[in-house]
Amino acid sequence: MKTLYLLRHAKSSWSFDDLSDQERPLNDRGRDDAPRMGQALARRGIRLDALVSSSAVRALSTAVLVARELGFAHDKITVDPAIYRADADALVAIVQALPDAADSVLLVGHNPTITDAANALSPTSFNELPTAAVVCLRFTADRWADVDRANAEFYFYDHPKNI
Repeated sequence: MKTLYLLRHAKSSWSFDDLSDQERPLNDRGRDDAPRMGQALARRGIRLDALVSSSAVRALSTAVLVARELGFAHDKITVDPAIYRADADALVAIVQALPDAADSVLLVGHNPTITDAANALSPTSFNELPTAAVVCLRFTADRWADVDRANAEFYFYDHPKNI
């Protein structure tokens, strides 16, 4: 069985006109919400085998803050630059290329791609996921290459205003 957590990065700042989109940091709310979501995941007893993040500063910062709450070493976070520009099909392909040795993976990315990928893989549909929202899906598959909606089970959806 494979378990996938799709996490939209926490709220980012638009206050720095001189920064590129990829360099935008988290704002105060994002720096508060990311660890809160990590704590919510920790309360569920989640143990990750891998954490994969977009290379964008706001996504990687979210990943680090969540990882800290889960006791996942930040130096073990995998940064995948392809997540930043991926559409839903490309993100599903990234998921399907995950190493099979990892059964439980958290992927941190961007909207609308995170919402679209959740809708592509889940038997449950989602409206636009808010910042720092997470969707957990479980798949009756032994290999990531085999995960898809047909063998997916929706496990939970959570977001900062709900915890």
